[in-house]
Amino acid sequence: MSGRAPERFSINQMTVKQLSIPELVKACLELGVRNAGLWREPVQSYGVEVAAKLFRDSGLTVTTLCRGGFLTAIDPAERALALADNRRAVDEAAILGTDTLVLVSGGLPAGSRDLRGARERIADALGELGPYAAERGVRLAIEPLHPMYASDRCVVSTLAQALDLAERFPARQVGVTVDTYHIWWDDRAPEQIARAGAGGRICAFQLADWTTPLPEGVLNGRGQLGDGSIDLREWKGYVEAAAYTGPIEVELFNEVLWARDGREVLAETVGRFAEHAA
Repeated sequence: MSGRAPERFSINQMTVKQLSIPELVKACLELGVRNAGLWREPVQSYGVEVAAKLFRDSGLTVTTLCRGGFLTAIDPAERALALADNRRAVDEAAILGTDTLVLVSGGLPAGSRDLRGARERIADALGELGPYAAERGVRLAIEPLHPMYASDRCVVSTLAQALDLAERFPARQVGVTVDTYHIWWDDRAPEQIARAGAGGRICAFQLADWTTPLPEGVLNGRGQLGDGSIDLREWKGYVEAAAYTGPIEVELFNEVLWARDGREVLAETVGRFAEHAA
């Protein structure tokens, strides 16, 4: 490794999803990147055991696995399928050697307007999944998503809501993911980061910038570091004040970045991280 990337920098696989898993590993080694967060779908396509061996042999650390969750179903059969899939996700995280499974909790079921009920079903699922995960050395990291995703993707919109769920369970089972893209607008978020840190519940810290106008569909609107409205170094200060010393993962869903050469995007992201967050 060249040592050019800051030690705590981690590249989330979705930032450079145009790279295959072997290409991602090769680019990380060339640029001195020591850490990567992975996504289940490409890992499953490549082979979980094979990917685990490749990362292990390369010396790269898998910082997170995305994603589990989608735990709001009302139908018993759908709920059973979701729980089974989340157990598989926990098993995959353990095989890959990461202790963090990021959860996107799920939106409202079709025809429902009951946010409170949906959040309670998440809590019920965590009660079943938390012990299973802890037995395998994995923590479930609830990620609050921006409120624009509440209907279809994640009814947990704030760190306070995420912690209200997480704190029902031991910290070794359930914590939270802090992602700047989703919480930068919330003036209560800094105090909630302190709350999470005091309880030992910050499992992962992710960076993305907020740029406007958002693209159609909004999902792929995460901005490259330094291109938007978020003071990334300020947010890094909040998590460090809360005693978080772990990897800092850059996760960007961005069609423009995906259309470029993946190695160039990774190199640019390393440089932006050093400029705006290190």
